[in-house]
Formats: sequence, structure tokens, C-alpha cells
Amino acid sequence: MTQPVAIVGAGYAGLACAVELARRHVPVTVFERSHTLGGRARVVAKDGWRVDNGQHILIGAYTELTRLLRLTGGSPKLLEHLPLTLHTPGHLHLQAARLPAPLHLAVGLLRATGLGWADRLAMLRLMRFLKKQRFRVDAQLTVERLLHDTRQPERLSRLVWEPLCVAALNTPVAEASAQVFASVLRDSLAAGASASELLIPRVDLSELFPVPAARYLAVRRGKLRTGTAVEAIRPVAGGGFRLEGDPADQRYAHVVVAAAPHHAAALLAPLDGCSRLAAKIDALPSEPITTVYLALGKPLRLAHVMIGLADGPAQWAFDRGRLGGPAGLIACVISAHGAHEALSREALALAVHAQLERQLQRRLPAAEWSQVITEKRATFACRPGLARPGPQTPIAGLWLAGDYLDPDYPATLESAVRSGVDTAARVLQALESPASPLGAKR
Repeated sequence: MTQPVAIVGAGYAGLACAVELARRHVPVTVFERSHTLGGRARVVAKDGWRVDNGQHILIGAYTELTRLLRLTGGSPKLLEHLPLTLHTPGHLHLQAARLPAPLHLAVGLLRATGLGWADRLAMLRLMRFLKKQRFRVDAQLTVERLLHDTRQPERLSRLVWEPLCVAALNTPVAEASAQVFASVLRDSLAAGASASELLIPRVDLSELFPVPAARYLAVRRGKLRTGTAVEAIRPVAGGGFRLEGDPADQRYAHVVVAAAPHHAAALLAPLDGCSRLAAKIDALPSEPITTVYLALGKPLRLAHVMIGLADGPAQWAFDRGRLGGPAGLIACVISAHGAHEALSREALALAVHAQLERQLQRRLPAAEWSQVITEKRATFACRPGLARPGPQTPIAGLWLAGDYLDPDYPATLESAVRSGVDTAARVLQALESPASPLGAKR
């Protein structure tokens, strides 16, 4: 196929779309306003350190991203494979067994420490309830209400369900969609040992998929224009589009807007027929994610690669030294809105340092280096009944891709990739149609 396609945004969704199109010999040009690939999952260079703008984990059920990693030449060694483990020092240790579902969870519960028998039975009761419902619940139900209706004990909710909900949906349980949470549980706890494995990147998020994807595109004559902002999309008489900001001023048969929701809405709003769609996207509520990096030196090593944290402000800590990074570099994650937003960066770093000391029950050295990174619109707020747009727009040949489109999943790397792959399939179908904007060519 010789009809060119433009993709606006070199995040995981845009690059997944580009890779799928290039695999089918479609000429692709990807535009990215930043000089760094990855969008809202990228590397940040600061003071000689290279860290991610946030921590992302995958699970074994994330098949599309792992498929694209293989396709673009990524090594399995880029991901640390761990059994599903919830470890909060002094409070909880739960690790799934390497057995088929539901034995992996049942055996894990039998071996768990920090949970009473009432907690274990309640956890199984919730999973049996969801399975009986085929993991479909009332679209207006919150996670908090689901936990109440299935009689989940306070300790179990506080140590297991609430941290899982915030980690997966980046939304507090009182506001989070029970249906989306059920989909996550379906593909993790209820899906067997391999599907529920934790896959944690051992390289930065730009190096994990975006950089291999860029190399894949380069050898297939795809074009990647970083540092190039697309300011407007102009439909052309007779079909196709031109992009304001494209140095080549090329005419494209199709354009995929794979930018973050607020950028996508700004590009769509001026186009005839797209104002309602733009308003719908712009109305999506958002939640922030803050990552506090503390370089505490070589002696420090956490008991596990990822541990839970109690007593706020952070919910999780990652030992980046055990993931190929500098020894003693700890990344602490604070999901969603909260009281921490009123603190300065310096005060927040000190508060998280003190939290780690309380959690680990020992004095820690002062941080050699610290950095607080906040993505103010990291994800959409995954609330019940949220109206999400689909990949199509009112204009033929203009498409959307992004982690906010998948109706079953929260905003994850997998949902971003799935969306990119799905949009690529729709573009390919349109290109193969005789009614394609610039005329089909083979």
C-alpha cells in the first residue's frame, strides 16, 4: 500500500499503531512534540540520573504489549517476571502459587501471613461472586460498594483490595468503577499463575518499547519526527489531510490522533463535526500520579522488588537497584489526588523518606539525591458509567488511539497498545476499500 498515514503522538498507543501499519507496508509518519519517546510513559534525565516519569507494571495477561515487544526485537530479559506478590512489611505477605486457577490463589491464601481466616474466606467469596457474574456487574457500582456488598473485612480491604484498586485504576475505591476493577481481577487473580505474573520493566519506559518501535519503523521506511508539534489538522478537498507543523507539508490519506486526551481534544475541537467529540474527551476527569525518587545508597535493599506502603502518602515502593538501576534507588508511588498535593517537593520527599523508615522499622541514610515527578493528568479517573469515546471520529479518515478508549480496561500500557493495534486494523480495512480517500493502490 502506498497511501501515507500520519500518527500524532509517539506514546505507546501511537507507536503500536505505527508498528502494525508498517508491518503491513503502509508508509507511516509519526509526529511527536517532545524529543523523548513514550508520551506519558517515558524516561526523564535529571542531574545525571535517568528515571521514569512514573512506575508502570504489566501482568502476564497483557498479551498485546508483550507480542509487540517480541515483534520489535525486545528481549524477554527487559522484564522481571515475578509471581503475583503483595508484600507490605509488618502487615501482609501474599504470593500466588505457580498453579492453575483457582489453585494459585487458594494456595497463596493458605500460605499468606497477615490475614485471618475470615479475610481469606472473604477474598474467595468475592472472587466466586465475580466469577458467577461472569465478571459483569452494575455499570454504576463503585469498588467501595462492591466490597461492602460482598462483606469484605476492613483489614482485607485496606491491605489488599484498596491498594490493588488504586494501583490498577489510579482512582480511590469510593469513586472507582467496580466493572473495570472486575475486568482487571478477571485477567489477573482469576486467570492463572502465568496471566497474573507481575512483569516489571528492567529498563526505562522509553527503552522498553518506544525505542525498539522506532528502530522497527526506521528499517521499514517509516518516519519519526520528534520535536515537531502538530498545531492543526486540515482536511483537503477531494480527501485526505494536511498537518499544520509538518515540515514536509505532505498529504495523508488517514490521520491517527494518539496524543493525550487534552491534546487530542484541542486538535479535534476546530474541525467541523468534531466539537461534541472534543468536548466529550475534554470532559474526562483526570487523576495524577506522583513518583518520589530517593537515592539511599548501596546498603539499602528492599525485601522484594515491589512492596506496599501503609500510613501514606505513598502506596508502593520499587527497588530500582534490583531492576538493573543504581543500588539503593527507591521509587515511591503516590496515586490519585490527595493531601500530599499541598506539600512542596522537598517536604514531600522528606515525608516519603520518613514513611519508608516507619515501614521498614529502621533508620535510613539521608537521600544522596531525590526527585519528585508529578504527571498531573497521568490517567483518566476510572469512575462508574464513564462515557468513553471510540476510535472513530465524525470525519472519515480521522481516527483516535489512546489508553482512554478501551471500555474494559483502565489507563494502562496494555490498554494504550490495544487501542493502537485496534485503530491500525481499522485504518488497514479502510485502505483496502476502493472508497479509500486517495484511491486504493496495491
